[in-house]
Amino acid sequence: MSQFSNLQKPDIHAHEILDMMESSGKTYSNESLSKEIAETFGEESTFNTCSAQGMDCKVIVDHLWEKGKFSGTTEAFVYSPGSRCDH
Repeated sequence: MSQFSNLQKPDIHAHEILDMMESSGKTYSNESLSKEIAETFGEESTFNTCSAQGMDCKVIVDHLWEKGKFSGTTEAFVYSPGSRCDH
């Protein structure tokens, strides 16, 4: 057993993903955003919001769609800064 096996995976708030999207100015697809999240924050990272936690790269993208954070289609969308919560 590795001496690091008890270390927790980083748990990152979704605001960090939204900040990344806003600063990049890119248009994303679900696939490209999931890939960029993994590259930026790490494959093993998990993500949280006020209402959910422990999400992986693909689940957080779906969750942000459900929360109305994006404008466009699943093949071409951007972050809608006006949808950000105030905390």
